[in-house]
Amino acid sequence: MLQITCPWCGPRDEPEFRWGGEVPLVRPGPPERVSDETWAEYLFMRDNPKGFVRERWLHALGCRQWFVVIRSTVTHEIRATAKFSDTSSEALT
Repeated sequence: MLQITCPWCGPRDEPEFRWGGEVPLVRPGPPERVSDETWAEYLFMRDNPKGFVRERWLHALGCRQWFVVIRSTVTHEIRATAKFSDTSSEALT
């Protein structure tokens, strides 16, 4: 089972968390002015790179805080986790 270290609660098992997408991924808006093509691009199209990526994760069954995870899409190895306010850290590059 994958262990994720929450910056507030410490190491926990993956089922406590919810994946929130790539970082940065900016929601287009306002919705009433966004074309169907732009909305579809936002909802369905992802780069899906091989290697380490920056992702948003939510500690849904714990502190309910969002944070950044650097995770390998190949091995699921987690290189680092941090609060969004700490994302300028060199560990997250």
